[in-house]
Amino acid sequence: MEEANQTTVTEFILDGITKNPELQLPLFLIFLGVYLVTVVGNLGMIILILFSSHLHTPMYYLLSSLSFIDCCQSTVITPKMLVNFVTEKNVISYAECMAQFYFFCVFAVAECYMLAAMAYDRYVAISNPLLYNVIMSYQVCLWMIAGVYGMGFLSATAYAIFMMRLVFCKANIIRHYFCDYFPLLELSCSSTFINEVLLWSLGSLNILILAMTILSSYIFIIVSILNIHSTEGRLKAFSTCSSHILAVAIFYGSLTFMYFQPPSVNSLGQSKLSSVFYTIIVPMLNPMIYSLRNKDVKVALKKLIHKVNFHTTNNDFH
Repeated sequence: MEEANQTTVTEFILDGITKNPELQLPLFLIFLGVYLVTVVGNLGMIILILFSSHLHTPMYYLLSSLSFIDCCQSTVITPKMLVNFVTEKNVISYAECMAQFYFFCVFAVAECYMLAAMAYDRYVAISNPLLYNVIMSYQVCLWMIAGVYGMGFLSATAYAIFMMRLVFCKANIIRHYFCDYFPLLELSCSSTFINEVLLWSLGSLNILILAMTILSSYIFIIVSILNIHSTEGRLKAFSTCSSHILAVAIFYGSLTFMYFQPPSVNSLGQSKLSSVFYTIIVPMLNPMIYSLRNKDVKVALKKLIHKVNFHTTNNDFH
């Protein structure tokens, strides 16, 4: 009878990053700029790989998939967050909140597995260069990408099912800028024990074990690089991995800090900065990291610009 008399929450209010009125407009402009750079950068990377035949290799197929994940991840979070800067109350319905939570989980988990797949690709390329095309065939690459998205949807479905079983009847203010795991658990009237166990079990697999797998891959890669006799060969091998190491460090570092600490009141406030890194900053940085430090991408970009200019000049001439 007690549960029947409780009022179930039908909508939430997102608290946002800050309540300071003076910061609303500057932050809106900053994050709008970041979002535009993220979308243009990631879609640009996908288009560049699609139209550059010499980039049609497993490494760049995986990179284009990472760009797609980053673009989707940012789109799931940022537009709704931007609304919070220009409205007094950023209201989100229960259904929209659960949908945002679900797709956030899909792309966050998918990115974990995609970074692991890219680490394995680099391991094969450096440790077994002669067998690379055999081991990382088109079919294998396709199955790896399918597995990445499969694990993303599988994990997100498990998280979402148990989240939707919770009863929300307390205050409806989510102390965050999107519908994230711990801020939602904080509002639940029912027991969250199963949700916390699920997070730690699946989270250990999707974050910690994958991070250890990536670390192990790079230990083998470093050993292989040290066995290369020429200095030029070592530098070339290391340059193909340095971008990935940087992307992995930023993403896994912020993700681990967010989800593997006690969900206390203080940690929820401190976690907003960490969340900004893996939901907004990392998707923007990845195209820059992989393009600025990659000669093949730079060459492909120059060729594509040259083709566009050539066709434009011909059309103007005619």
